[in-house]
Amino acid sequence: MPFPVLPPEPPSINRPSQFASPMLPTVATPISAKSTQESIKPAPPEVSPVTLADLSAPKVLREAAALSRLENLSSELAPQRSEEAKDLSPIESAQIPASNLSTPLPPSQISQPPVSPTTPPPAPLNAVPPVNIPVEQLGREGILELKADRQDYDTRRQIFTAEGNVSLKFRGALLTGDRVQVNLVNRLTVAEGNVVLTRGQQILRGQRFRYNLIQEEGIVERASGEVFLASTANDFNPNLPTDLTAGTVPGRSVGDRVTAVQPQQVSSPGGVNVTFGSRRNIAGASVIPRVGGEVRRVRFEAEQIEFYPEGWRAKNIRLTNDPFSPPELEVRAEQAQLTRLSPLRDELVATRPRLVFDQRFSLPLLRNRVIFDRNERQPALVNFGFDTDDRGGLFVERELEVLPQGPVQFTLTPQFLLQRAITNGGNPFAPDSFGLRSKLSALITPRTQIRAVGVLTSLDLGKVENNLRASVRAQQLIGTHTLSLEASYRDRLFNNSLGFQNIQSSVGVLFFSPTIALGNTGINLSYQVGYQYVNADTDRADLLEPIRRNNRISLGRFQASAALSRGFLLWQGTPAPATPTEGLRYSPNPVVPYLSAAVGLTGVGTSYSNGDTQNNVNGSVSLFGQFGHFSRSFFDYTAFNLTYTQVVRDGLSPFLFDRVADDRVLSAGITQQLYGPFRIGFQTVYNVQTGREISTDYVLEYSRRTYSVGFRYNPIQQLGSVSLRISDFNWTGGNEPFNGSGVTPVQGGVIRPPE
Repeated sequence: MPFPVLPPEPPSINRPSQFASPMLPTVATPISAKSTQESIKPAPPEVSPVTLADLSAPKVLREAAALSRLENLSSELAPQRSEEAKDLSPIESAQIPASNLSTPLPPSQISQPPVSPTTPPPAPLNAVPPVNIPVEQLGREGILELKADRQDYDTRRQIFTAEGNVSLKFRGALLTGDRVQVNLVNRLTVAEGNVVLTRGQQILRGQRFRYNLIQEEGIVERASGEVFLASTANDFNPNLPTDLTAGTVPGRSVGDRVTAVQPQQVSSPGGVNVTFGSRRNIAGASVIPRVGGEVRRVRFEAEQIEFYPEGWRAKNIRLTNDPFSPPELEVRAEQAQLTRLSPLRDELVATRPRLVFDQRFSLPLLRNRVIFDRNERQPALVNFGFDTDDRGGLFVERELEVLPQGPVQFTLTPQFLLQRAITNGGNPFAPDSFGLRSKLSALITPRTQIRAVGVLTSLDLGKVENNLRASVRAQQLIGTHTLSLEASYRDRLFNNSLGFQNIQSSVGVLFFSPTIALGNTGINLSYQVGYQYVNADTDRADLLEPIRRNNRISLGRFQASAALSRGFLLWQGTPAPATPTEGLRYSPNPVVPYLSAAVGLTGVGTSYSNGDTQNNVNGSVSLFGQFGHFSRSFFDYTAFNLTYTQVVRDGLSPFLFDRVADDRVLSAGITQQLYGPFRIGFQTVYNVQTGREISTDYVLEYSRRTYSVGFRYNPIQQLGSVSLRISDFNWTGGNEPFNGSGVTPVQGGVIRPPE
């Protein structure tokens, strides 16, 4: 519910101590009740851990026996501790009916007396546990371990008080602080002073906690913490990852592509990029995985947080992906609720969310729900694209999540074709001025996935045959390989010097491998085989009917391809320190200077049902690297790549979409820092034999540690895009080649999805 008046700004996120990694004291190893009893001597229990053993049948009798032993101990120590016990603040007693234990209530619905920091509530006088104590529940919940510099136990109120370097471990959760009190009747806990609650990878900090250990619910005041989400390793993209052949449509800028394969395991502090790489790349060295597109760790601060097993609710919250303070990017909201949907999916619903850049510029978000998971999503802003062929030029789009939860996700992306609306009479409401994209993704099992995409480049229903593009793909992981059943209608491909081509319809099956390392040779292998029944354009008059409506033919197509590559690391420099003024000034990861070379060999064999064949072998050699650290203000970063491919071929495809027409191809690109976060670059593909420019991209980037904005234009293909990436959120709008265009490249006769 929104506030009736504008709330105050959230607590400052500039306190470095709030985000420092907690130094957690060592938790005592659980010991049995017998060993605990024997180790207790009639002396103050300074710096000695207290362990409460698990209760078992008959549980009530064992509880009473344990309390009796503690009473005897208390009477022996009474002269030393009677004055101390008067000053300790026990926790209020909350009666929890046993019938309600199976369905925990949220903190707001638990009826409890008011908390008083100095006056304890009335407590039972008998040592035998009352009948309303959830004894069976306490027994099932396991062992409670408490360790501190000073400890005290009130036998009458059944309350433990611990002070000084306190650590409390229960059911996999670790609670640390300066002072902790535990009510043994209902396991209600109050912690004060530098409190840290760690549950798995989730970290929550605050000045004062009220925490029910059984129901795992509580309230945190002046809260801060971190949300960590693991990623999965399944890769459903069918391609040849070891193919070095020049001529593909690049999915990222030269700088991003070169940095993604830099030869050193590096990560940002604070957990922004905490995943270390183990795969081998064409540079011949271990590298970090591709960054972006996944949430790994997000810091947050709030005025107050109510937390429970399924998530938490917060007031005046601020979230950031920046490991340093003050953060250069924040998401602020008056209220927010995080709900765990699955082990890899969290949903955040916020009130009046907004992006704040560098503590100054604020940009409202156009939606109040964000899903954190392993899937990439468009940012909560509109995206711009440029597509002359299908959309008439400049257009703007906005992605809407129709089904954001669960294993099935469905999005609709309306597009307003701005330039077409202006040139077609200036009518912005004409059906031809609008387009629509839809995407369905269903994760049936962790190893089974269905993807479907539909595109309308005009809402004029009288032209659906020429405006509709669609594809569906069902994929199953078999061991480390993937089996894919595919069908498409009017696929849009780019085949190097042959330009844009359409596959009118296709249905088939594809089986492809991951990257396979061949022993210790440093050589990597990947391969794929497939069969499709294809209807597409041809220029072969002998295959066309004399009287026809178009130049399309239908043939079966069988293809097998394999690629080998080997990288050589020629030189490697030292990255700058991972500080906000050096290695992480303009980059989400420290830049590693290096120079690498690579060689590759790709073989493709294709046969068609009319008896035609097309076979080719592509040999490639590459040189690429980066210099500088991207930390100084001027000319401190240069990245480049250079690849030459020689093709030896036999036969000719009857189709145009997969025909190999370029025998000698040179691909080159460079990215150069100009000033501060601004970088400029280009990537070009050139047919050496004919002297024809195949494709050229021009890129302007504004790169920061937590986010980047990129502008891209290709005058040959007449495509362009504006991209926004927010590091370690799953917001990567415009990251595909030429946002919204749906272009798929063909390389060496092999259809390859974008990088």
